[in-house]
Amino acid sequence: MPRTVQCAKLGRELPGLEKPPFPGKLGQRIFENVSQQAWRMWQQQSTLIINHYGLNLADPQAQTFLMQQMEEFFFGVGAQMPEDWIPEEERGQQTKGGVEQSKDGPAPRKK
Repeated sequence: MPRTVQCAKLGRELPGLEKPPFPGKLGQRIFENVSQQAWRMWQQQSTLIINHYGLNLADPQAQTFLMQQMEEFFFGVGAQMPEDWIPEEERGQQTKGGVEQSKDGPAPRKK
């Protein structure tokens, strides 16, 4: 049975990481408080950050910047997802007010 954590990002009990993602205090904090699902979200977010800022991860300043962004992503003010947030893999086809919606939103209305 996988270990679970009360995920700081998603605000609910979910399967946790198998081991700290990297050494140090932040790595241990993430291991203790971040779910596998939230970690996957960070991996996607970090790719966007690296590409947006053109970070060279061999540069210690770029590494520090990315670590700051990671800490903010998981533990910063407003980091927790809204209560009504639904993970993308659970969204699929949903109904809202009797109107079937795809993950792209409702179909346009005819006039």
